[in-house]
Amino acid sequence: MALRVLATMIMVIAHQAHGSGRGSMGLASGITDSPLAGICSTSVSIHGYKCHEIDVETQDGFILSMQRIPGGRDGGGDTERPPVLIQHGVLVDGMTWLLNPPEQNLPLILADRGFDVWIANTRGTRYSCRHTSLQPNEPGFWNWSWDEMVVFDLPAIFDYVYSQTGQKAHYVGHSLGTLIALASFSEGLLVDKLKSAVLLSPIAYLSHMNTALGVAAAKVFAGEITTLFGLAEFNPKGEPVAKFLKALCDYPGVDCYDLLTSITGQNCCLNASTVDLFLKNEPQSTSTKNMLFVMAF
Repeated sequence: MALRVLATMIMVIAHQAHGSGRGSMGLASGITDSPLAGICSTSVSIHGYKCHEIDVETQDGFILSMQRIPGGRDGGGDTERPPVLIQHGVLVDGMTWLLNPPEQNLPLILADRGFDVWIANTRGTRYSCRHTSLQPNEPGFWNWSWDEMVVFDLPAIFDYVYSQTGQKAHYVGHSLGTLIALASFSEGLLVDKLKSAVLLSPIAYLSHMNTALGVAAAKVFAGEITTLFGLAEFNPKGEPVAKFLKALCDYPGVDCYDLLTSITGQNCCLNASTVDLFLKNEPQSTSTKNMLFVMAF
């Protein structure tokens, strides 16, 4: 987890500090320069799918954005379909599932295969950066970690899906989405509303990593650096984090663009265009407290 977080942040600052140098890219599906444009309008409806924007309030006052795709492109959303809830990982939001062509986007594939698809967006990300009494410029707004996602976010989301469908939901989680799910399920929470769980890049322990970079990343608490600046919000595109990562990228022998190859080997599906596409929408903010908890896990 810590290694993946570090690699993501390095890709961001490498892109910002050195520029892409790959020519301009037109506005593609799923890509928006406006933080106010919703996921449904920019990434789902334009492909011919029905999509509904939904707000869900947690018990501690956060207002979470969800998107529901009730049927496939050919319709059929009026019939009863099994619900599937899709939960993203750390430093991204629900848009991360919709950055490829429609035939390669998991939510749309599932909708075409007969599922009632629900996309979650965790607290602090651009579409869930709202609270009933706190504002994002207040430190109290960011006083949470993934513990609160386990206690408040997932229950609110599962309860809402169940209230609307009357069915147990299939769950698909990635990275941090697997951690909060495992924490919930291990405590016996939500299992009465769960049909099955698919965990992508699951994380439960970091103690068995054996790569030098992985071990180093797991020991580096990046959140502590931003704490020195008194930042409650951890913004990967913010100046304090950017300065730190730029120094890392400028270090002799470090190739930020090819960082993942040393960890995972050659990746057929990750290239310059893919990275550019990703960075038009991601990464997203989280709380510094959450980063401390994630890096220490």
